[in-house]
Amino acid sequence: MRRHVLWAVSLLLTVTFFNAQSLAQQTRIRIAIVGLDHDHVWGLLKDIANEPQANLVAIAEANPALVKKAKSQIAAGVSFYSDYRTMLDEAKPEAVFVTTENDRHLAILRECARRHIHYSTEKPMATNAAEAREMERLAAKAGIKLMVNYWNAWVAPSYELFHRVKSGEIGPVQRIIVQYGHQGPKEIGISKEFGDWLYDPAKNGGGAIMDFGCYGAEWALWLKGRPSRVYATTRKLKTDQHNQVDDDATIVLDYPDATVSIEPSWDWPYGMDRVYVFGSKGSYLATQNDLFFRQSAQSSENLNGERLVVPPVGRETSNPISYMIERIRDNKPIDDPLSAQLNVQVMEILDAARESARTGRAVAVK
Repeated sequence: MRRHVLWAVSLLLTVTFFNAQSLAQQTRIRIAIVGLDHDHVWGLLKDIANEPQANLVAIAEANPALVKKAKSQIAAGVSFYSDYRTMLDEAKPEAVFVTTENDRHLAILRECARRHIHYSTEKPMATNAAEAREMERLAAKAGIKLMVNYWNAWVAPSYELFHRVKSGEIGPVQRIIVQYGHQGPKEIGISKEFGDWLYDPAKNGGGAIMDFGCYGAEWALWLKGRPSRVYATTRKLKTDQHNQVDDDATIVLDYPDATVSIEPSWDWPYGMDRVYVFGSKGSYLATQNDLFFRQSAQSSENLNGERLVVPPVGRETSNPISYMIERIRDNKPIDDPLSAQLNVQVMEILDAARESARTGRAVAVK
């Protein structure tokens, strides 16, 4: 009798274990990727692999070489499609991560909204503000999450800087300087497929002014809000490359009580990811890995100031995959600086910057 009881308990535990495994498998969020011609996709695939609640079900890409590369980096069982619409219908993902040319973002969002599929795209949101506003409208109407992915949203110095500035530790913000960029896409060795559209003015919307200018606009809106007007200049410093887009830009945002200088460039002699924020009581400098504070009137051998100890970010805010899953599961809105509302304004600033560079005049932001 005792043997039968033990056998029954063992069977019950085994069934419970496999049922729990099956339930966990069923409740993982079904994720799909659209496009492999944006080099950021390879980092996203790693984030998906490291997220237990993510289930990569499909990838849409027509380029055989990129499909072959993806298959070598992911688990077996992921379906591949040449047409993303067919993928949306057959694979039925709950969330789609878009890594394509900027000028495709709206069309893909439109198809996702029709099917009530949550949507994330790499920055910038679109090629212009009109497209971005339509994306926001469609997502709101469909009741889906819409996220714009920036790498600086997942590092601890960014959040610590934001909270310290908003708490008033350095007083009212009077000046922000954003220096983002690198030696150039060609120089750092991006893929041919990425370069084919990154240097295309229609597919990308511009050069460095779009690629890195969006970060500066994002920081300005997140920390200071909407500016009153924009003045910008662009350059093609690498004349021997005969590129159709700018490789260097300067964008100045005017506020009644502050100035923001954005310096996006593909001509830095090394990678740059610096955000300076100045107030009457001191300044902060945030990079990808560090945060520095310098008090007002403080003399320092280190011009950057004192390196601060920054608490690590939580797992759900450490990468875009975990964040989107948490937002879907708990039905929470997408926060700034990833939100559609903020990123529509990013595109309005970039529209004004490109118009200013074209005309040589400051452009009011309405």
